[in-house]
Amino acid sequence: MMREKATTVSVIVPTLQEEDYIATTLSSLKKLKTAIEIIVVDGGSRDKTVEIAKRFTDKVHQIKERGISRAKNFGAHSANGQFLVFLDADVTFHSDFVKKVLETFEDPSVVGATCNVMPSESSIAETAFFHFYNLLIRTASKLKPLSRGEFFAIRKSAFMRVKGFDENIPCVEDHELANRLSRLGKFVFISDLTVYESLRRFHKLGLLRVVGTWLMDYLSFVFRGKPQSKVWQPVR
Repeated sequence: MMREKATTVSVIVPTLQEEDYIATTLSSLKKLKTAIEIIVVDGGSRDKTVEIAKRFTDKVHQIKERGISRAKNFGAHSANGQFLVFLDADVTFHSDFVKKVLETFEDPSVVGATCNVMPSESSIAETAFFHFYNLLIRTASKLKPLSRGEFFAIRKSAFMRVKGFDENIPCVEDHELANRLSRLGKFVFISDLTVYESLRRFHKLGLLRVVGTWLMDYLSFVFRGKPQSKVWQPVR
């Protein structure tokens, strides 16, 4: 019984050059009262990311080929949990995070889920944008499943059935997987759960440029089956 409890939820964190953020994310996971499995999959960091991650979990893997989908798939296949939660390396959350994930999957028809994403620190304009964007995803998901990579929860059995993330696309892999999952069951938006992300990409590239890239990649995915971006450049 203790083994089953310890491996009910596996949290998978893909990393690349995340020494400035990974300690905060992993320490938050370690403080949770619910027992979870923490898996870090690194895509070739040359900073102290791996060294720092090993302070928090003994399940730190290093893979030779870069790619967010490759890292997520590797972590999922090594996970013991019945439910998988994918988090970005710069994400934080409230202490009831795992509890709300488990409550969501009490409905056996639910195969996957996303939630609200808000900035950890932001201006009034940035906060307003994120409120709007969360509302858009929550509303649009009633017609066509949408998700963001900062938080993605899934039943492992469903993940294995659809063969995980598509490793041939550099971004929108979360939207693509959510669409395939919806053929098996419900992909839902957890409205009372929020995770918080760093705005480093917005601050470096600008709000309009980031949102414009998101929009073009998503529209390209909808109409052409693949994003416009050839690569997804990390911002550090």
